[in-house]
Amino acid sequence: MFDIDRRHRLAIAVCAWLLTMCLPVSAQTPPPSTAAPPADPLGRETPFGTVTGFSSAARRDDFALAGSYFQTTGRSPQQVETLARDLSELLDRYFTERLRSLSMDPSGDLADGLEPNRERITLALGDRSVDLFLRRVIDREAGEIWLVSSDSLARVPSLRRSQGATWVERVMPASLVSRSYFGLSLAQWVLWAASILAPLLLFWVLARIVVRVASWRIADVTRRALFLTKWNSVQWPIVLGLTIFTHLSVIPLVGFSVTFRVAYTRLVAVIGIIIAALLMWRFVTVTLQQASLVAMRRGRSNTSSLIHLGERVVKVLVVLIAVFGLLALFGVEPTTALAGVGIVGVAVALGAQKSFENLLGGVSLLTDQVLAVGDFCRLSDRNGWVEDITLRSVRLRTLEQTLLSVPAGALSQGSIENFSTRKKILLQSVLRLRYGTTCEQLRAALEGMRHLLAAHPFIDQESARVRLTAFGAQAIEVELFAYVTTADYARFLEISEDLLLEVAHIVESSGAAFAIPTQFIYMRNDDENRHSLAAVMARD
Repeated sequence: MFDIDRRHRLAIAVCAWLLTMCLPVSAQTPPPSTAAPPADPLGRETPFGTVTGFSSAARRDDFALAGSYFQTTGRSPQQVETLARDLSELLDRYFTERLRSLSMDPSGDLADGLEPNRERITLALGDRSVDLFLRRVIDREAGEIWLVSSDSLARVPSLRRSQGATWVERVMPASLVSRSYFGLSLAQWVLWAASILAPLLLFWVLARIVVRVASWRIADVTRRALFLTKWNSVQWPIVLGLTIFTHLSVIPLVGFSVTFRVAYTRLVAVIGIIIAALLMWRFVTVTLQQASLVAMRRGRSNTSSLIHLGERVVKVLVVLIAVFGLLALFGVEPTTALAGVGIVGVAVALGAQKSFENLLGGVSLLTDQVLAVGDFCRLSDRNGWVEDITLRSVRLRTLEQTLLSVPAGALSQGSIENFSTRKKILLQSVLRLRYGTTCEQLRAALEGMRHLLAAHPFIDQESARVRLTAFGAQAIEVELFAYVTTADYARFLEISEDLLLEVAHIVESSGAAFAIPTQFIYMRNDDENRHSLAAVMARD
């Protein structure tokens, strides 16, 4: 989509160890026998570099340097300067094709129907098209480079004399063409502004039409609100992205110089990549949030937590792809950047083993469906609710309302008690009846409690039991064991309270009573050399 200057510059390494795990292994250093020759300092190794490099030198009035892009034979410096001025003006006025039509491959465009060592530059002179050619030659110092061919240079003076009106001069009013500001005619400024405002207004109107149609066609209120929420989050990135794409398509017709078009196109491309990354960011957010809500409605909280983790990973990849796109715009080869990432990734991985361990620990916790956001758990001997599962840790809101962060790597190797996964909660109590309770009273109390459990709708009948377990040192011990069929702990407390009150009523109705804890204290009087025993009765 965008015009990119691929001349080799300084390789920039991006520190992103996650990318080394998600992308293919980057290219390794080639053996010396197959190493590529050093790049031409003037950028003439590609047709694109030759045209843009010449235009830049001519715009700076550095005609000696501009002549380095010519296949000159026997021409004086004055002739070279004249040719450079004329060719620069021809390119600025009549080269209306996209810059991407110039090949960025050192071998050129092999599918253009020309000889392998020739490339075409098409100029639109009025109602006719004129072709100039580049030729690939071998330079003793720079190697294989592309130069403006000598036969094309011979045609430049006649083309300069026969030049006609440009597309802008033909379609725009003469009053706008004749007035100039900052080196551009007013007609060019009007076209430039229109190439931004017109598509922006058009796509904004289309976006509003989409909203109107959705409001009219979607009858369900919930679905309509959900669609409008999604659309509003991505509407402006889509409008701006389409506007930039349209603007870049119109730029060649405005008549900017080749040098300015290269810099301007790169600037617009940077903005376009940022907007595209923002669009992908919001699209991922909206899509995965909807998937998370669907998972929550179906009771799959673990899947919802895994989606949240996946959302963070995808967003990291979106940012990294945008960074690589920006690096490519500024001349950094993707393979070079990936090689740098591979080297830096190894160093980072060695120094961040714990972080990588925590990342894998968080993924394993979610894939094994051990934890989910909202679960009530015991982690590191602390009880609380899981608030978030990040790439590094699990955040727990404790009963004291403090926030506890536990590394995911430690949890994957430790014990985790998840209370939210249970379907029923254990009610277990040891009832202590006082000695002196008759056998009939004891039987009546046991039968009453068994009947109570059997008739209760929230008691699991298969495991419920009431048994006389022991004659203890201080009381007759009866065990009450039952599962309450609810996962809500507050509801469990309510049911267990009602059951225990009914048990107390049954014990009182049978004539039995609960034992009173007794504590014996032995005292010694050294003054009178006698011993006494005192029993002190104390209630809990």
